[in-house]
Amino acid sequence: MTLAVTCRLPMPRARPIAAVALALGLVLAPPVQADEAFVTNQGSDDLTVVELSTMKPVATIIPIGGKPAGVAVSGDGARAYVTSPEGKYLSVIDARERHVLRRIALAGGPLGLAVAPDGRRVYVADMYDGRLYAVDPENGVVATAAIGLTPSGVAVTPDGRSILVALRDANKIAFLDAASLEKTGEIEVGEHPFGVTVDAAGSRAYTANVESDDVSVIAVADRRVIATVKVGKRPYCVALAQGRAFVTDQYASSLSVFDTGSLAAVADVPVGEYREGIAASRDGGTVYVANWFSDELWSIATDSLKVTARTATGGGPRAFGAFIRATE
Repeated sequence: MTLAVTCRLPMPRARPIAAVALALGLVLAPPVQADEAFVTNQGSDDLTVVELSTMKPVATIIPIGGKPAGVAVSGDGARAYVTSPEGKYLSVIDARERHVLRRIALAGGPLGLAVAPDGRRVYVADMYDGRLYAVDPENGVVATAAIGLTPSGVAVTPDGRSILVALRDANKIAFLDAASLEKTGEIEVGEHPFGVTVDAAGSRAYTANVESDDVSVIAVADRRVIATVKVGKRPYCVALAQGRAFVTDQYASSLSVFDTGSLAAVADVPVGEYREGIAASRDGGTVYVANWFSDELWSIATDSLKVTARTATGGGPRAFGAFIRATE
């Protein structure tokens, strides 16, 4: 038997890929990770994590308990926060490792919430007792403010200075100073405002008014309603993307879509049963809708307004809040 010559020669030492790339003048991009949706399931007491590039749930379904409803993911994607109105606590979740780090007890009925842009505070509305909590995710409640009847949705302006809270039974939006948690004013909107959304510039806010079937458009700096847009039956939340507002109408069979510039109606998009939470992708190309009665998350292209995918969640998905996690 004759041995091949190459077996006797010393093999060249393998060079690291990065070194080869450097020698060739190449730049290696980091692996691309898909963004994720953290969907609260009130019926099954858990949280479904959906990879949005494939619209498939990942293996982990995180148990939460206490009928979870509200959810907010930090801007850096490291943490997710979930309210449990019946359990009376806020769950702090390691979004990367997918497990609950701690529960922070909150009296009353914690529901809507928002995370400060720097991630240092989480603002939680106590729907039962008319309060807003400022929570340090590491150490618990640091301040509490009485704000009015039945606070529901919460939003923070992009500069982190102001908090907007929908006061459902007062038909108002309250404004609070984020540093002091003092109420700085309130304005009347439609009947039973629930979800409230602030645009990326911090100039306008949109609140879904459940009983009057409309959306109030608010000039944030002036603190006044500049327009009222009629939508479908029982609007719940508003998402903003590509110059359009997408509104989940619980009692209709579709989403209402209107142009945020002209405020003219664009279309009604058929989706699943009893739509609740809605959020837009970072690039604005897609909106994601949680359908409470059909136990699904749907994705819709914001340009064509076509449904592009759907996936099963747990029982009774609410996804009330900023539920999209950036993974990069």
